[in-house]
Amino acid sequence: MHMVPSQGVGALIALDDVTRRFRTGAGVALTALDGVSLTIESGSAVALSGPSGSGKSTLLHLIAALDRPDEGAIMVGGTDVGRLRGRALDAHRRRVGFVFQRFNLLPALTAVDNVIAPVLPLRTAFDKRRRAVELLARVGLDGREDMMPSRLSGGEQQRVAIARALINHPPLVLADEPTGNLDSQTGQKIIDLLLELRDHEAITLLIATHDVAVASCCDRVVRIVDGRVRDQIDVLAAADPEGTLARLARPAPR
Repeated sequence: MHMVPSQGVGALIALDDVTRRFRTGAGVALTALDGVSLTIESGSAVALSGPSGSGKSTLLHLIAALDRPDEGAIMVGGTDVGRLRGRALDAHRRRVGFVFQRFNLLPALTAVDNVIAPVLPLRTAFDKRRRAVELLARVGLDGREDMMPSRLSGGEQQRVAIARALINHPPLVLADEPTGNLDSQTGQKIIDLLLELRDHEAITLLIATHDVAVASCCDRVVRIVDGRVRDQIDVLAAADPEGTLARLARPAPR
């Protein structure tokens, strides 16, 4: 393996030559990620951009330790999460907030109970309901705590899902196509909200998206094609925003 070049002491996530393979029903090996090396600084907002099937979701699941790599190391906060087992693995997963494309709210629970659900069986240092109510207010749902998901719009359901992801004060939030089921205007509001919460909650934000408009809102864009990092675009440092958008709209080099 080759080591990832150090990009500063603030690095939260460092992937070193990470490969993940799956077998299809016919027994054919499919390489979802192929030798990915990547560093993501603490407190940054990074977009993983690429077409469906490029490996974005697989990468998020590996960082969250919902899956394990076949090769390589995934360091999160100095810990190789691919080697975690038992209570250490559970502790890592609790420190990662996950926002899904399909919201994944429990239909029989109110908005506030959906937010509380991940920490309901846990002993916490904070009042769970008070934290949930505060988070719902922060995402613009003050007064809707007792609404059922079926009474909320798609954008409102995604706001509940974001509040749920933040309930346990995670230092890292992973969002997998968070605007995929929303119209463009609502989707932009969700991205603006995530970035605002990134600053307010001091979290690192990693967003998987195939939407150029969403990717361009982040500090940096990592473009993945066929399981490999093809290029990276520093949006924050770009002197020519229109030129950056044009570059993002063009296919990544192969």
